[in-house]
Amino acid sequence: MRLSEIAMAAAVTVSVCGVSYATLDSRNGVEAATKAAQRASCRTVQAAIIAYEVQHQTAPTRIAQLKPLVDGDISKYRIVNGRVAGPGC
Repeated sequence: MRLSEIAMAAAVTVSVCGVSYATLDSRNGVEAATKAAQRASCRTVQAAIIAYEVQHQTAPTRIAQLKPLVDGDISKYRIVNGRVAGPGC
């Protein structure tokens, strides 16, 4: 085997390891998943505000008013000027 073949094999091996590490880096994956979940939750709470307005012909003033419309914990959100504010918003 020539030196150039060994160098090429080493370069390919290193690049495959780098790509594998970037793909399997769980910290970045968890952060991305958390941000996506927060954005989805924000949209869910905003949809609940709209549903509440349709049902009651008035805007909600407290997050507690939305709890029957949303499954899960929405206690980190608040209503500001008729819109949701909180994680991911």
